[in-house]
Amino acid sequence: MSYSCTSTEAVCNSQDAPNASARKAATNNTNSGSGGLESSSSSSTSSRQSQPKPLVAMKVKKGCNSTDAGVAVTSEDELLRNPVISPEDVLGLQKITENYLCSPEENVHMIDFTRFKIRDMETGTVLFEITKPPAPAGEKKDFDPNGGRFVRYQFTPAFLQLRQVGATVEFTVGDMPINNFRMIERHYFREQLLKSFDFEFGFCMPSSKNTCEHIYEFPPLSEDIMREMILHPYKTQSDSFYFVDNKLVMHNKADYSYSGSP
Repeated sequence: MSYSCTSTEAVCNSQDAPNASARKAATNNTNSGSGGLESSSSSSTSSRQSQPKPLVAMKVKKGCNSTDAGVAVTSEDELLRNPVISPEDVLGLQKITENYLCSPEENVHMIDFTRFKIRDMETGTVLFEITKPPAPAGEKKDFDPNGGRFVRYQFTPAFLQLRQVGATVEFTVGDMPINNFRMIERHYFREQLLKSFDFEFGFCMPSSKNTCEHIYEFPPLSEDIMREMILHPYKTQSDSFYFVDNKLVMHNKADYSYSGSP
């Protein structure tokens, strides 16, 4: 059985960069990055040199799974041979990928995720928050081409009972404007598709800092599936695919434990 989720309108708003922080509340976590989660969105865009922009309404696409969308089935091997990977290509995937489907060099727009927060929308409780620390001036360190592309989450079993979760992501872009910025995120338990989400971020100004809160409307899971997800940490995994003008430019991955322990 596969699930999908609906999304609501998003609101754009300007924000300044927060101070670096990492906190834990009702969750444990290891390994930072900008791997994904799931469903509707409120977002913000602000220029580094300009005054805060007024609120702007932004639509977010409804999440759907590949069966619902009638997309042709694809495989990872097939997509790795394609010179360009489109949204329709990844919507046809039937299991988690083993490899990254694009290289870091394909991020020509210099999209950099700098902050991530998860909160329970019902209570406002922050479940996880982390901010990417700035690189010390003049310091050189070994370059990891896949650094920041993977995140591991450690949640308690109670997380699976939540119905609505907000995931706030902050990111910067380089000196080129971005049109048609889109994210597709697909969640699997073992090789079973649980959820597939599809968002459109819209236009991002050059040299801007953008903040977007995705409101995840979780579908109900059976008691049997939840029990298996708790008993098998990190077998729940996700692929987050980012597209600019329908071309894959970033691919992040994540896995999840709901056992409440490392």
